[in-house]
Amino acid sequence: MIPAMPASAAATTHQSAHALLRFGRFAAMGTVAVLILIAGVWASWGTAQHVMLTKGREHGTVDVTRCGPDTCTGRYSPLSAGSQPRSKVVLEKSVAVQKGRTYTVVMKPGSDDAVRSGPAGVLYAWIPLGGALLLASVVVAGGLLRTRAAWVMALSGVALLTAAFVSV
Repeated sequence: MIPAMPASAAATTHQSAHALLRFGRFAAMGTVAVLILIAGVWASWGTAQHVMLTKGREHGTVDVTRCGPDTCTGRYSPLSAGSQPRSKVVLEKSVAVQKGRTYTVVMKPGSDDAVRSGPAGVLYAWIPLGGALLLASVVVAGGLLRTRAAWVMALSGVALLTAAFVSV
């Protein structure tokens, strides 16, 4: 026969198992939330670095003359010293870029790709982070049970997306 476990030992084992499961949930959901935020920053940084770190980059304007399904093209007129005019540069097409309008841009080094500059360009570049904040807030609220932090993240994401929508 197997001797019966005292009631106090059974309760201690149950509490230990519950604490271990709680820690596992916290670690897993925390990792998922951090990975979502890292992915948002990573997706945003590809464009944001050109808009935010402008020292030594070519500045100018693009008169959009043609838009295709994914890109718009136009003539580049330099505004910074050392920048050369170009007959055709490529600007990523979005709801914010329209044929016949002129936009201030920063040129990506070593290419004919342009990125919108100014406040609208910065906000547009960080849109993926805004979406990541919204998604991570659900994980933080549901998986980590941190509702205040989740509300802060969600409201930050909504504010970023709204500001980008209004400024663009």
